[in-house]
Amino acid sequence: MNYSTKNLLRSFVPYYVPYLGILFFDLFCASLTTAADMALPLILRHLTNTALAGQLTQSLILHLSLLFLVLKLADLLAGYYMAKTGHIMGARIETDMRRDVFHHLQELSTEYFNEAKVGQIMARITTDLFDITEFSHHCPEEYFIGLIKIVFAFVVLLRINIPLTLILFTLIPLMIVGASRYNIRMRRSFKAQRDHIGELNARIEDALLGVKVVKAFTNEEMEKEKFEKDNLAFLEIKKQTYHNMASFFSVTRAFDGIMYLVVIALGGTFLVQGKIDTGDLVAYVLYVGTLLTTVRRIVEFTEQFQRGMTGIERFNEIMDTDIDIFDEEDAVVLTHPKGDVVFDNVSFGYEEDTGNVLRDISLHVKAGEKVALVGPSGGGKTTLCHLIPRFYDVEVGEIKVDGKNIKDIQIKSLRQAIGLVQQDVYLFSGSVYDNIAYGRPGASMEEVEEASRLAGAYEFIQALPEGFNTYVGERGVKLSGGQKQRISIARVFLKNPPILLLDEATSALDNTSERLVQESLERLSQGRTTITIAHRLSTIQGADRILVLDQGKIIEEGTHAELLQKRGAYYELHQLTLSTAGL
Repeated sequence: MNYSTKNLLRSFVPYYVPYLGILFFDLFCASLTTAADMALPLILRHLTNTALAGQLTQSLILHLSLLFLVLKLADLLAGYYMAKTGHIMGARIETDMRRDVFHHLQELSTEYFNEAKVGQIMARITTDLFDITEFSHHCPEEYFIGLIKIVFAFVVLLRINIPLTLILFTLIPLMIVGASRYNIRMRRSFKAQRDHIGELNARIEDALLGVKVVKAFTNEEMEKEKFEKDNLAFLEIKKQTYHNMASFFSVTRAFDGIMYLVVIALGGTFLVQGKIDTGDLVAYVLYVGTLLTTVRRIVEFTEQFQRGMTGIERFNEIMDTDIDIFDEEDAVVLTHPKGDVVFDNVSFGYEEDTGNVLRDISLHVKAGEKVALVGPSGGGKTTLCHLIPRFYDVEVGEIKVDGKNIKDIQIKSLRQAIGLVQQDVYLFSGSVYDNIAYGRPGASMEEVEEASRLAGAYEFIQALPEGFNTYVGERGVKLSGGQKQRISIARVFLKNPPILLLDEATSALDNTSERLVQESLERLSQGRTTITIAHRLSTIQGADRILVLDQGKIIEEGTHAELLQKRGAYYELHQLTLSTAGL
């Protein structure tokens, strides 16, 4: 997606609105910082011309000195305010943008995160936004100060010598045009840098999170080589960036020399011809120096400007990503949910696939009923479960909970009615208490302890070094698979939802852990609508109904005994399970 500078600025300006008072006073202070710089040439001009005329007095020197002192004190106070409060304003804008992008990420569908790399996202909400602080503070200041100095210098220089002034100010647009070519290249280079640092972060994250696999396969050297390749590619991008920067600054310095050359040649000629006074030429040279410093500062600020534009562009790329799963205007709250779930001719396929994962699924799971899903991998079992809490939206047909189309129910209330226990348990970095209480934020320690007892986790938690306050490590690395699974079950117990989705919750556990977790799941499923995905058929033999899914369709349905009597797909799965177990 391509963004013009105009569109990027238009999207960024609203972030100034809460801080307009600070911004306007900051610009007022910026104007005060220019007063001493712009007054100094005039003071020196007056001193020189007065001295040459033989009219210079000690009183005049004192008055001019006091005037400059007052202006300089105002400059110091204004500069302090700009350096402090102006930067704080920039940091607040950065904070607001980071809040907005994080909130937007929370609203995006699961599909977005299936495609996006976490390293890239992290770069966009951290590194990219760091430059926003400097950009949002300095951008209005630099251009406002530059405008004041250029206009003031132009007016004063015109009064001193019109031809020389017009020639000099003709060179300024030429300088801008000459530098703009490299300006555009710098923008592209900074964008490439940010894109690649995101890839580099993703590479590092991948290698560090998978460090056990790396070591198990002794592939440290391969990971080093992959990192070195990406690292060197990033170096090449930065080298190109610095090449563009060097060319950019060389063009501006060349024009500096040309402008000074014009002042020396034409100014000296006008002085000889009597068309300009000595004091006027001194003031002229000082103003040209101020003018060149201002133009050079604005030009050099272009690097920071382009970094800011790049950060805003990558920010907008996330903010402009459509929210696919959202509440309709007339969506209702699901009050006192019972857990009746209906699939009515549902078909669904992921964007990247050419065909449907689910085809014409019609299913009625009554409130409190226990239904199991079995079948080969890729048959659509997990997808079917993920459609109920609207992790994805169905393309054809509809899903109803308690007789209401789930698209007509507010997403929050729908998901509050659903508990999900997965094979791949995710624990947040924090304490055991934090992770269980995630099921119902604000829950008391007594409620968390009761949930852990129901999940069969209380005893092992109490045996941990700090009990419920024990730090579990990133993603729960300090706990065993069975322990993590029981904590996740306790989290659902605390949530107390009427609908329960169990996605192969015990398939990755050893026999002892599986037995303990299975006991917890049986307690959890009592009185709840439960849909269980299982590869181990022994765990679902007591289900009210078992559905066999294959290639997105329900091909068999019945109890364990009924399906065995049919001697169909389920019977074959059962026999395969027995043979695998050596029975």
